[in-house]
Amino acid sequence: MKSDIHWMPARISAIKDLSPTVREFEITPESGEVAGHEPGAHLQVQVLVGAPGAGRMQNRSYSVVGAPDGRSWRIAVKRLDDGRGGSLAMWRLAIGDRLLVSEPQSHFGLDLTAPGYLLVAGGIGITPLVYMAQRLAALAERGGVPVRMLYGARNASELAYLPELRAALAPHPSASVQAHTGAAPIDFAAEIAALPSGGQLYTCGPVPMLEAVKRAWAAAGRPQADLRFETFGSSGRLPTQAFEVRIPRHGLAITVQAGSTLLEALEGAGVQTLWDCRRGECGLCAMDVLAVDGEIDHRDVFLSEHEKASGRRICACVSRAVGTITLDSAWRPDNP
Repeated sequence: MKSDIHWMPARISAIKDLSPTVREFEITPESGEVAGHEPGAHLQVQVLVGAPGAGRMQNRSYSVVGAPDGRSWRIAVKRLDDGRGGSLAMWRLAIGDRLLVSEPQSHFGLDLTAPGYLLVAGGIGITPLVYMAQRLAALAERGGVPVRMLYGARNASELAYLPELRAALAPHPSASVQAHTGAAPIDFAAEIAALPSGGQLYTCGPVPMLEAVKRAWAAAGRPQADLRFETFGSSGRLPTQAFEVRIPRHGLAITVQAGSTLLEALEGAGVQTLWDCRRGECGLCAMDVLAVDGEIDHRDVFLSEHEKASGRRICACVSRAVGTITLDSAWRPDNP
């Protein structure tokens, strides 16, 4: 459960393909009032997921790209043919189509007081970091604060925002952006060692990359508070497929379809759940696991590796299972 989001009508005012798999959408509220936003902000968007005429409205969260322009918001969506359907629904939209959006919300704020910064982006995880790089470029210009960005993708054609980032960072001697493509891993240990004491690392990307960054940060003995991250989710280790969840306290057995999250299935069955980010980051939706007949596929970045290995908790917003999982809900009867 979460406080209500204020929804507003908007329309798609421009569309641009940035790469073979990334499409940028310009969204303009019909009121003409475009709220400003801070680096790391995101929009909630309502999209019709599923086959035309047979789909259902679902909420999706997309990072706002770049600095405010007072006219519209930009988001970028990576097409995932084997995902949950949100990206395909967005890609079906055309210029002039109407949709409901929230005002920009920020859960990935940027601290402008650090002595140095390292930004690390993987693939579509670049989107919240574009405005961060633009804002930090001003610090590099005024005070010489070092700002380095590492931008990785499978191939050069997927480095969608590299020209925009180079335009922001390259003019300043203390700022730089490095592109990494292919299978060769980034030496995060060396990159972190080059960060000044007290410097901060901001990262967004696939879960394996985030886990590698977290391990290198911990090994370097850096303060945990100076590592800030956001994830756009994980496709998981196991194939996305339907699985069964049992809730003994409610006497329920629910099938979680491949196109639905565990959290959505629980809500649809009337099981009240706590949640906030719906991205596997905050841990508010974590539930106790009573039994597993199969395997849990942890797709969050909240639980530790030890907690994931123990199999005693699951973040319902993003993680899944293969087989059957039995959960303990937060509900308790008034008269046990």
